This record gives sequence, C-alpha cells and structure tokens, in this order.
Amino acid sequence: MLNKPYFCNSISQRVIFMDRFSFLNAAHINYISDLYDQYLQYPDSVDAGWRVFFQGYDFANQTYNGEPLSSETSGNTDLVPEKVQKEFNILNLIDAYRTRGHLFTKTNPVRERRKWSPDLDIAHFGLTDADLDETFNAGSVMGIGGPRTLREIIQHLEGLYCDSIGVEYMYIRDPEKIRWIQEWLNNNLNHVQFTKEEKERILSKLNEATVFENFLNTKFVGQKRFSVEGNESLIPGLDELINTSADKHGVEEVIIGMAHRGRLNTLANIFRKPYSHIFSEFEGKPFDDDLVAGDVKYHMGSSTSVETVGGKKIKINLAPNPSHLETVDAIVLGIARAKIEQDYQEDYSKVLPINIHGDAAIAAQGIVYEVVQMMNLDGYKTGGTVHVVVNNQIGFTTNYLDGRSSIYCTDIAKVTLSPVMHVNADDAEAVVRAMRFAADYRARFQQDVFIDLLGYRKYGHNEGDEPKFTQPKLYSIIAKHPNVREIYKDKLLKEGTIGENIVAEKEKEYKDLLEEKFNESKTIEKNTLDAFMPEVWKDYHIATRAEVLAKADTTFPKEKLKEIVDTIAVVPEGKKLIRKVSRLIEARAKGVAEDKIDWGTAELMAYGSVLLEGYDVRLSGEDVERGTFSHRHAVIKTEDTEEEIILLNEIRKEQGVFRVYNSLLSEYGVLGFDYGYAMAYPKGLTLWEAQFGDFANGAQIIIDQYISAAEDKWKMQNGLVMLLPHGYEGQGAEHSSARMERFLQLAAENNMFIVDITTPANFFHALRRQVVTNYRKPLVVFSPKSLLRHPEVVSTMDEIANGEFQEIIDDATADPKKVTKLVFCTGKIYYELKSYREEIGDDKTALVRIEQLYPIDEEKLEAIIKKYKNQKQLIWAQEEPENMGAWGYILRKFRKLPFDVVCPAESGSPAPGSSKTSAIIQQDTIERVFK
Repeated sequence: MLNKPYFCNSISQRVIFMDRFSFLNAAHINYISDLYDQYLQYPDSVDAGWRVFFQGYDFANQTYNGEPLSSETSGNTDLVPEKVQKEFNILNLIDAYRTRGHLFTKTNPVRERRKWSPDLDIAHFGLTDADLDETFNAGSVMGIGGPRTLREIIQHLEGLYCDSIGVEYMYIRDPEKIRWIQEWLNNNLNHVQFTKEEKERILSKLNEATVFENFLNTKFVGQKRFSVEGNESLIPGLDELINTSADKHGVEEVIIGMAHRGRLNTLANIFRKPYSHIFSEFEGKPFDDDLVAGDVKYHMGSSTSVETVGGKKIKINLAPNPSHLETVDAIVLGIARAKIEQDYQEDYSKVLPINIHGDAAIAAQGIVYEVVQMMNLDGYKTGGTVHVVVNNQIGFTTNYLDGRSSIYCTDIAKVTLSPVMHVNADDAEAVVRAMRFAADYRARFQQDVFIDLLGYRKYGHNEGDEPKFTQPKLYSIIAKHPNVREIYKDKLLKEGTIGENIVAEKEKEYKDLLEEKFNESKTIEKNTLDAFMPEVWKDYHIATRAEVLAKADTTFPKEKLKEIVDTIAVVPEGKKLIRKVSRLIEARAKGVAEDKIDWGTAELMAYGSVLLEGYDVRLSGEDVERGTFSHRHAVIKTEDTEEEIILLNEIRKEQGVFRVYNSLLSEYGVLGFDYGYAMAYPKGLTLWEAQFGDFANGAQIIIDQYISAAEDKWKMQNGLVMLLPHGYEGQGAEHSSARMERFLQLAAENNMFIVDITTPANFFHALRRQVVTNYRKPLVVFSPKSLLRHPEVVSTMDEIANGEFQEIIDDATADPKKVTKLVFCTGKIYYELKSYREEIGDDKTALVRIEQLYPIDEEKLEAIIKKYKNQKQLIWAQEEPENMGAWGYILRKFRKLPFDVVCPAESGSPAPGSSKTSAIIQQDTIERVFK
C-alpha cells in the first residue's frame, strides 16, 4: 500500500509529464494502491505506462529530505495537478499512521509515553489546516465508504491507530496479510459495538478477577500470590479468546502456558478450579498422595472442560510451570503438536496454544526466540500460537528501560513477521477486541500473533515486597489509580447499560460465594494433586521401585523383525541413491544374514517393532535424520531429485507413523517441545537426540525442572527418551562427556532410567521397555559414538527377538574360582579393558558392565560380588575424570563396599583438547586397572 519512507515526498513531484498521466484524475485510489503493491512484487506484470509512473514515484522518494527534484535532475517536467498531488500526500499520511501510529497511542495507563519525532502532524505531508474540510478520494482506502474530508480521515486514523490499541503490522511482507489486517481493523476495531450481553460478561469477568484478588489479599495477608491486579483485563481477554476460537473457528482444545503473574486468578476464573482447593493450598497443607511432594500453588496445572458462550464444550489445559518463567512455552507447543497429530488427525485448526508471558521475560529469555522460530517448521509448527504479554512494565525491581534495548518487549514478533497489538489494559473493550483479532488472525493464517497487554503491577513482585524502594514515583501514581473494573463499571453506568444496584448485587453475591468456599476449605485435611490431562494418562500409574526393577516383556516375534529388516535393509526399487547410502543399506542386510546386527540396525528395528504395534514414533534433534555419526540414515535421499524416503513408514499399510525431524539448532526449546509431546502422547515413543551429549547442558532447565522433578512436583509422568552421545575418543572437552554425573545427581525416587548400554540388543530392549509398561519414566541414554561401528558391538537376532533388558551384564568368560580382581565399569571402556586383558593374557580379572546406572539393582550387584569368592579387590573403572562420571554416585550408593577407583585425575575440563594427550591418559587408565 504505497509503503514508502515516512518523510517521502509526494508522488506528484516534477518527474512526470502532466499529459502522460492525466488518467490519474479518474483512477480509483484503491486500484492504484493495489497496483503499486503488484508492481513492487512483479514490476513486469503491470502496464508499461503504470510502470514508468511508479518508477518516477520511487525516484522522487530518493530525494534529499523529501525536497522536490531540481530542474537539473528532473528534466523537462510539469507539475501534476495540485488536487492529485494532495491525494497522494494523504496516501502517505495514511501510510504513516499504519506504520508509526502505534508510537502515538494512549496505551499506557500509568506512565507518560515516550515522545517520538517526527510526529503525525499534517504539515509533514505537504498539507495544511486549509485542507481539513476539503474532500479527498484517498479516504476510501480505509474502508469508510466514499470520499471524505481530511478532517474525517484524520479522525478515523486517530481512532484506528492512536487510541487504546496500537497495531504493528506494516513490516509484514505478504500483501494478502496486510490487506486482511487493514480490512479487519476497518471493520472491527471502531465500528463494531458490543451488545448489552457482551458488556455484562466483560464486567462480570472483571468483577471475578478483582474481587478474587481482594479476597486473597484480605484472608492471606502478605502471602505470595503474584496477583494480576493492574492487568485484571487478562481474565475477560482470555475468556474472549477461548470463546471466539471455539465458537467461531472450531477450536476444540486449548493449551495454555504461563508463569506466576495472574495464574491463581486464571485457575479460579477461567479453569474454574474450586475456590476451596485454592484457599486450602494457601494454608500449606500436605498432599494426600505419599508418592508426590507437590509444589507451590502458583506452579500448578489444570485440565478441564468449559462451556462457551455458544454452548460448545471445549477442553482447556494449563500446563504446570516452574519458576523458570518462559520454560513452559516449549512444553505447550509440544503438547499442542502431539494433540494435533494424535487426537485431531493433523487438523491444526482444532488446537490452540496460548503462551502468556511477562514483559521482562519475553524480552530477555532466549527460550522465547527458540520457540518463536518454530512457527513454520515442519517438525514443530502448531498452526500458530497466540502470545499474550501481561505487561506490568517492570521486572521484579528492574525498570523496563533497564530490561531491554528494543522499543517494545514484543519486538521478538518481528523475527517471524507476526502482527502485534499493544493494548491499554485499562480499556476492557479494547482488550476484548484485540483478543478477537488474535483469534481471527491465527485461524486465518495459522501463524503467531502477539497481544501486548499494557498495564501495571499494583503491589511488589510477590505482595510481600515493597515496590517504593525502587520505583517511588511510579507507585505513588499507582496507589491513586482506579482499577479497570471501576473504570469499566463507570463507563457502563454512564451509558445506562447497567444499574448501580446490579453491580452491587453481583459483587456481594461473588464475595459471599468466596466466603462460603473459604469456610469450606477449613474442613479439607489434605490437598489433592490432580493429574494433568487425566484422560490421556488414565491407563498409566506411578510405578514403585519394585515395578521399575521388574523385568518387562520386550520380546518381539522374529518373523515380524524379518519383515522390518526386509524394508529397512533393501534399496528401494527404481530409486537412485548415493552409492555410500546404498552400501550402508546393503550392510544392514548382510549383518542380519550373518547374525551380527549392529547398533544402527537394532535401533531401526526397535522403532519398527513399535510401529508394527500401532504406535507412532517421533525422533527429533540436531541432524537426527542421518545421525551425527552417519549411522542411522532414517531418512534417505535420492541422488538426482533429493526425494526423501523414510523406509520405516513402508513396512506395511497397517502401522504407526515414524516422524523424524532435523531440528533448529536449539537444545532448550527442542527438548522442551519433545518433552511436551511425550507428555501428551504416552502411548508412543518420543526421542530427542543431542548432537553431542554435553550439548544437553543448553537445556539444563528442562532437565532439572521437568525431566527429573515433574513426577514429584506435579504427579506428571513422561516417557521421553534422551539420546546423549558419550565417550572419550579424543575429540576434546565439548565432544566427550554427556555429564553423566549431573544426571546421576538428579536421580532419586525412581524418577528416571539412566543407562550406558554396550550391546545393540540391550538398546533394543531399553527402547521397547518405554512403551510396553503401564507406567512412564524418562530414559536417559549415554549413547555410543565409536561403538556404533565396533566389530564386537553386535547382537544376534535371537538376543533381539527373545531377550530382555539386562541392567547388569556379568563376565561370561571369567572363571569365578580364578578371579582375584573384580572390575565394574559402564559403557565404552569395557571393550578397551577387555581388549587389553586379552592382550596381556590376564585370567584373574573379571569385567562386569553396569548397563543401567539408575535405578541400580543393588541386590543383583551384591550377588555378583558374592559369586567371586576369591576376589580380593573391588574396582570401579571409568574414563571420565574422578570428579565426573559415575564414581561419586557409586561411592554414595555402595558405601559399605570397599571400592577402589581407577580413572583419570580430577579435572576442571571433561577432557583435554589434544587427541594424543587424551590417548595417553586413556591408555594409562586401562593399564592401571590391571596393575
């Protein structure tokens, strides 16, 4: 829409001959504007006369400070008629409002807006007060009918772009989206009036939000509640977003993620969590389930169904969230994607993810960027997320000017060219209109949209804090400022929409209800912790230690395994593959024929077995389609056309779907996404692989707050598999250790499986255990690198088909009577110890592999020790430095056993950078085991 620089000169400068362009007097201004958009995209598609005209317009805009071109540069030209010149000046004015109007809005309820220059004064556009009552055709581009006076045009623009809503969208590069937004604004933002019923509903939700906070403030003085006061309009806003999305756009399920601010209010007044339960949690009572410790009240999740205004039932879910603010953003998207695929047949319109941010957090937390970048990616898109910012203009005690360099906290939206509405939270109807826009835009384009709800924080960060310590002036203003309910109530009273008695009755009715539920809460002895998404998890229970140590039946019929092999080990007919890939596929068949199945083949067989049982498999992470070490090749490409082929999806017609995605270069966001996916789809197998194991440290918050602690805090199970390549092969500090010690430190109360596996068959059974049991635990796999192609790291078909997962593998070659030294180890070092033992002809040392480090079967380990009656020395051997690896864990678990440790010396770095130094250290460790 003639989207040119703010101070561009009129399109009618001395660059064109009047007689050549006399047709402009009759041309419809909308037509010209649309034609110019077409010219910008495809110059050759417009008529030659128009092309010359637009070239002249562009040339004129390149003049210094918008001054007309001089005769020296303009050639022999005449002025376009003044009337036409002013029409285009007004187009520039309209364009400026669309582009910069958001800078001049009334969106800040308690602070004075920053001043921006130049402003939108008509003098900057070659217009004067004398033009105000003159009629111009240019006004028709705003959807207000026929010609309008300049005064009417400005009034319309001020109401549209500079009132309680500021809209950012002109950076969007898709003309269709630009046109759609402009039409929506023209038709909805100012002209549509709310009905009496709609206004009463808005006031009712504001009343609930306000009275609830006041009640908590009275009954639980000084307790942390992270109130929504100052942004109470969030509640009617969410109510509108959910109702519009369900009733108008067919959304059937909503997934919400949010941190603390306003969470209790959302639970009470959107999710209808019983007030008595919330009040009981404020009393700090223990939870009734002995298997869980529970969490603070403002971290809890909820799943329920509500009835919309239109009478439709819709599922709504609020994901549990730790104090790590934006962490839940990725979880929400993973849950949404799983539900889209598993419950709604990949119909993206049925599930709505909503992420509610704080202004300080969205501007500063890197996870937001990682999540926003998922918007259009095949493996991670969800049909668009609505981002709502509860903007209270402060982060704990930090002013917004110290919290970001960008103008707006929502400037992250520009990364994906997503529209933003900045809304004054004191204007409840504006908030509702903005939420309608978000619902409509998301439904139309299946992309992200941002709502910046600009309010304030009435109290300190957590109600026990004194905000005047750091913002004395601001909080003097806030103390005198009326809340949004009072503002809206007064508006409706003046309109005559409601009567004062009705308002008083409704407030008393709600207060009486809260008082009743408060008294009811006193009778509750223990708090309950309901499962998140209970209908998804109804077939699963939290397992005891005995259950997790019990053998799971992970066998799989040989004939079905051969069916899998016949697919994954055969080059597709008629497809030209890179020769190396063809040889790799043929090697799979050879390995099976020789009954020496390698790691990569066993892994694909495990996936195939799950698929044939009707479950889906999802594998994502950096470069997982091929695999960092080129062992997997789950996706193969033809050499001539780069057609992608996923052999695992070709086993038979009736099978699950194998989905594998190379991720964006993210650990935090992607691991969170896949954790969320596994949370919503426990029946299938969901895996995330790190490019190298220690890269998982970029996702440490997900590991600490969800993978290790979610079952204890929120009674929330998860079967996600983490594949973390681990092993000391001289690749340096960042490519050796998956930081085994960190995971073992987090392991407690049977919260996860931690394995360091040495055989393909054992890996096969470990993966199958994730789906065959009636409970779910995260599985952390310290997966191999060099062992992927080690000649001894092979398994037989019988071990795969009829075997079971072995937590500890005893030394089958050692004679217990001869053994005087018993060595326990885990992972790759076993093969190096075994090789050296054979080299020196040692028959007095037994090598026992701990395949499952947690939970470790202590009784089985002690039974193995007793078996070697002549042993005189117990050794734990590891390739990791002494302060890393599993040694600290082994020492803690087996205090009563006289273990010695043989390993490299403690170190601040996981491994040396020199491959030669690494080899010397490794060889020294191996030799010391046998000294």
